[in-house]
Amino acid sequence: MRIAELELIRDLPLFHDIAPENFDRLTEAALLQRFPARVELIHEGALPDFLHVVVEGSVELYAQHCGRETTLDILGPLSTFILAAVVRDEPYLKSARTLTDARILMIPAEASRDIFSRDSAFARAVVNELAMRYRSIVRALKNEKQRTGSERLANWILKADAQQGGNGYVSFEYDKRTLASLLGMTPENLSRSFSVLTQHGVRSLGRGLTIEDRDVLRSYAQPTPLIDG
Repeated sequence: MRIAELELIRDLPLFHDIAPENFDRLTEAALLQRFPARVELIHEGALPDFLHVVVEGSVELYAQHCGRETTLDILGPLSTFILAAVVRDEPYLKSARTLTDARILMIPAEASRDIFSRDSAFARAVVNELAMRYRSIVRALKNEKQRTGSERLANWILKADAQQGGNGYVSFEYDKRTLASLLGMTPENLSRSFSVLTQHGVRSLGRGLTIEDRDVLRSYAQPTPLIDG
């Protein structure tokens, strides 16, 4: 990898404090590859060969059962996946595929476990990231169980707006079927929820939507750090 790419990875909280010789060992066998959209990167049930880092693009984490499929998360730069399976050397509980063209760093799982056992700074960073992921899962569970579909959509719009600059226009970075699955809804329920939100300060516009009255939308969504972070 190029020096700029190594520095980019080095700045990630997971790798920031690793001893230089251990960081070199982690990355000397790593692969940095480009993938087109809709390429499956890992499959649930398989044992992990690599720890993955999204360097560019976006990746969908999803699961399938009895012919049904659901989106569990959507990751962008510079997210790692799936750390728990790598640390425990146990089968993946979810699959991953690129949503867009993407660059993915793949660090051998065996090397990751070896450095985890010998580098205390890396071990602390791994524990911290796993704790963050656990809290993220609890928030997602509360979001799905304690809110209606329209309320989940309203909070997703507020969060997406903040991530896209807070200018009141939210563009869809993936299709609405994927968004519905991410929010635990059917496409039909998502469509009805968009209709509900027209009464709460939201209007469709082109390939996205505009927030016409942020205060009205926030009053309906009732965001809270105990769910939304």
